[in-house]
Amino acid sequence: MKVQWMFLLSLVFAIIIATFAVINVDSVTVNYLFGKANSPLILVILGSVLMGGFIVGMISMVKIFTLRRRIRALEKEANTDPVKEEMIEGKAPLNE
Repeated sequence: MKVQWMFLLSLVFAIIIATFAVINVDSVTVNYLFGKANSPLILVILGSVLMGGFIVGMISMVKIFTLRRRIRALEKEANTDPVKEEMIEGKAPLNE
């Protein structure tokens, strides 16, 4: 059932994008650092959206990488904690 909903949402999204593309076929001038170029408005909009998604994805990947490294360090610290090892072996008294 989940696959069917994903398919329906994808289909609706594709129809919206196709309609948007047909409406925005006007040519616009894009000023780059070294020149100018004429391209359809839909390409400029889609390019901007894709570039924004790419930038957000890269930032989130850096954040995920940092958090995973921190988790690994904390797990390593928890596994090498001498007090914890003594408590597991039953040698250290529990503070109650």
